[in-house]
Amino acid sequence: MDKFETITGVAAPLPLINVDTDMIIPKQFLKTIKRSGLGVNLFDEMRYGDDGAELPDFVLNKPAYRNAEIIVAGENFGCGSSREHAPWALLDFGIRAVIAPSFADIFYNNCFKNGILPIVLPQDQVDALMNDARNGENARITIDLDTQTVTGADGRTYPFEVDSHKKHCLLNGLDDIGLTMEKASSIDAYESRLSQDRPWV
Repeated sequence: MDKFETITGVAAPLPLINVDTDMIIPKQFLKTIKRSGLGVNLFDEMRYGDDGAELPDFVLNKPAYRNAEIIVAGENFGCGSSREHAPWALLDFGIRAVIAPSFADIFYNNCFKNGILPIVLPQDQVDALMNDARNGENARITIDLDTQTVTGADGRTYPFEVDSHKKHCLLNGLDDIGLTMEKASSIDAYESRLSQDRPWV
């Protein structure tokens, strides 16, 4: 998993509440267990028409937001089913952070396990960043995980809270496997003792 330290990037405004995981990645794209290749189908039903052509009014289809790394969204982002494909699709598109007033719990935790930083801010601060994001690629937002701050294009800075363990994992690029591998020497020592104490096991 890639480390998350500081990013400065384009933020796409998505002023919708209750964006569920089926909107993020529709169920027909859940057949794969690979984490790559899902970005093209991110927000599929909002991005494409019935003929497969891009809908020019959807934010991620607009030239200014095609390389967005941040989404600023409404409350209860990531509600619905617990599909891990949702953060996979966001990450594969290039999204590294989502800012919203609230998130669904399972989606929120899945983001951290996949290298995405979900940031909870008060509604008025989200509104201010949403207005920034509407200015397109000229309005870049900076997110510093170490200092736990979001800085808008106008220079205003907003602090955010994050669990210290989740912060450690993101800063060091540690998913669940990575966390386990940090304990490799202890695991090896335990297995060595076990083989000596209980050779029949």
